[in-house]
Amino acid sequence: MVLDPQTSPYLSCLQCPRKCGADRLDFRTGFCGETQSLRIASAGLHFGEEPVVTVFGGSGTIFFTGCTLRCSFCQNYQISQQGMGTAVDCDAFVKICLELQENGAENINLVTGSHHIPLIAEFLTAAKKSGLEIPVAWNSSAYESVESLELLRGLVDIWLPDLKTLNPVMSEGLFCAPDYPSVAKKSIRWMVKNFPMNITRVERNGDIKEKMLSGVVIRHLFLPGRMDDTVMVLDWLKKNADGKAILSLMSQYTPVPFKGDSDGGIAREKSLGAFQNRLVDATEDADLRDFIDAYGFDYVFYQDLSDDTSWLPDFNRKQPFSNALAKPLWHWGCGFIN
Repeated sequence: MVLDPQTSPYLSCLQCPRKCGADRLDFRTGFCGETQSLRIASAGLHFGEEPVVTVFGGSGTIFFTGCTLRCSFCQNYQISQQGMGTAVDCDAFVKICLELQENGAENINLVTGSHHIPLIAEFLTAAKKSGLEIPVAWNSSAYESVESLELLRGLVDIWLPDLKTLNPVMSEGLFCAPDYPSVAKKSIRWMVKNFPMNITRVERNGDIKEKMLSGVVIRHLFLPGRMDDTVMVLDWLKKNADGKAILSLMSQYTPVPFKGDSDGGIAREKSLGAFQNRLVDATEDADLRDFIDAYGFDYVFYQDLSDDTSWLPDFNRKQPFSNALAKPLWHWGCGFIN
């Protein structure tokens, strides 16, 4: 893609709600840490998503470099905050999508691409013209404008937004985004309104599973010691999304051993003091299950409590995840993996 300097969305960039105005065309970076180049860190089949997304073949995840948030506890901090990844053009992106499809991916799962929506929309269009037929999922923090999301209409089928918190004090301290609650609610409302659930049943060797073809799965990660914040989120979801979207309540919060970023270490530790930076305990797990039962959500996923931390990714490796969770096909350091 050759960006016109006069009309490019990356000139005085206003792509995300921060509207930082960076001239990303001149290879300068905005808050997201990225220039005009679309960078990717890893691509492969992922088996740790919700069952309707993973199904049999796994979700064809593509992890983009950069992010519009700076979550203090981000498990993907190497790519979201430390710039790990390499630039790809349209042809390379299309090839990655088609390879994932060829290897049995149930969908193409685009992870944290909010800061590059115009370019991703163009690349997706090319991929579909080149034979991409499986559904496309948009996996994001929900910190994105409806105007930008409209560029993905007709290209994305499944939406996997986080609803991290509705507490602006928490979002300011943890994500550097006090407006996160209002922005995320607006974005999620748009997704739910425009993309009703379409779930079918598929069979393989006598095993029958549900598969999402379109719709919304709203994810909320419980932060230890912040039950009131989760209740606030559940209240909003019950009123605005129940029966229209799937709720995925996650209890796998895990302290992340950040490496190679000592300059921001003090600030990060201070930020993490907003909650209890530890694994979820059995009492909290039981309380969360009671809440789910009490709210009576129409369609909800909830994780089993575990103290296993082996799933934490390391994007320095060709296999960033545990072997049980993913099958890598492409890595920023070497390209396609044989």
